[in-house]
Amino acid sequence: MRAAIVSAAGRAPVLGKLAAPVASIGEKLIQVNAAAISHVVKARASGAHYNAGEQFPFVVGIDGVGRLEDGSRVYFALPRPPYGSMADLIVADARLCVPVPEGLDDFTAAAIANPGMSSWAALSERSRLKPGETVLINGATGTSGRLAVQIARLLGAGRIIATGRNVKALGEAEALGADVTIQLGEDREQLERRFMQEFARGVDIVIDYLWGQSAECLLIAAVKAGRDAVPMRFVQVGSVATQDITLPSAVLRASAIELMGSGNGSVPVPRLIEITNEVLRATSSNDLKIAFKPVPFCDFDQAWPLDDSTCRTVFVMNTGGV
Repeated sequence: MRAAIVSAAGRAPVLGKLAAPVASIGEKLIQVNAAAISHVVKARASGAHYNAGEQFPFVVGIDGVGRLEDGSRVYFALPRPPYGSMADLIVADARLCVPVPEGLDDFTAAAIANPGMSSWAALSERSRLKPGETVLINGATGTSGRLAVQIARLLGAGRIIATGRNVKALGEAEALGADVTIQLGEDREQLERRFMQEFARGVDIVIDYLWGQSAECLLIAAVKAGRDAVPMRFVQVGSVATQDITLPSAVLRASAIELMGSGNGSVPVPRLIEITNEVLRATSSNDLKIAFKPVPFCDFDQAWPLDDSTCRTVFVMNTGGV
C-alpha cells in the first residue's frame, strides 16, 4: 500500500510502499479517504513534538477519515504505530473512532477535526469558559485560531479579541466573530500598552497559539493592568513563534493568573474523542467553517513542504467521500 514514510531522524516524509497492517482484537481496519497536515503532524514528523516517537521508519499523520470494512464512515485518531493516517490503510483502537455525520464530507471532516478539537478542549475543558466571558485569542490568523474564534462564539463568549500579524487574516477573524483585533508587531512596548488597554477593560481567558514575545507581553500586561486578584486563565495550546519564553517570576507572584496547557496529556484521550464528535456535529450543522485545499495523495512529495497555516492541506487517498 502507499504511505508517507519518515525513514530516519531529520528526514522529511516521502511517499513510498509499505505492507498493509492487520487489525488485532479491539482494533478497526480502516481504508483512509482523507488526512490533513497540521502543526502537530509536522512537528511529530520532524521529531520536534513532545510526543514524537523514536521508531523508524514510521508513517506520518495522527488522524483522518475513512471507511470501516462494513462501509461506514468514521473519523479516527492515533493509528497504531508505526502506521500513521497518511496511508491507504491503517488500524486504530475502536474506542478512538467516531461516526462522521451524514451530510459532512470526508475532506471537511478531516480538515477540521484536529484543530477544532484543540480549540474546543482549550475553551471548554481547560479554561472552562462561562457564557459572557471575554476571550483573547493570541494567534487568531491561523487555522486553529480562526476556529477558536468561531468556537468561542458558539460556546457563549461575550467578547472576543483576536491577535495576529496578517492584516487580511485578522479581517477574516473579525468576519468570523471577533469583536476586537490587534495586529502583532515588532514594537514590544507599544504591544504591551495595547494589551494593557484590553486587560484593564477585562479579559477572562487567553488562548495562546504562538508563545514567544506576544505571550510574554500578554502575561506582563495582565499584571501591569492592575486588576488585583482578578483571575485570568491563560491556556497555552501551540508554539508557532518559538518553544521558549522569558518570564519574570514576579508575574505569577503578583497576579491571579492561572497558567496551564491544553493538549494530549492535559485532557484524557477519551474526552478528546468526545469533543471531536461535538466538533463534527457542529460542522455538519454549518456552525463551524474551515479553509482547506484537497490534494491527491500521489502528489504528497510536492505538497508537503508547501503547506501553510492559513489553509489546511488535505490529502485525498480514496475518492467517494460524501
